[in-house]
Amino acid sequence: MTYVDAIHTPLLILHSENDLRCPVEQAEQLFVTLRLLGREVELVRFPEESHELSRSGSPPHRVMRFEVILDWLNRHLNG
Repeated sequence: MTYVDAIHTPLLILHSENDLRCPVEQAEQLFVTLRLLGREVELVRFPEESHELSRSGSPPHRVMRFEVILDWLNRHLNG
């Protein structure tokens, strides 16, 4: 949060709600602060998932995660 005002690149935040390493409140705080600064940001939360979502999360959430990332990249790289 110290350098949040220096973030100008569009940002996609993916966060698992049961992540014990990085509390979901940190993602929410970053998201809200960037919105207040007028920056482009999206937050996607995955319920009942841990820090290991990309490796051992539920199959539907793992697929959803990839779809969200692909959609984000399509919108920001392909115009």
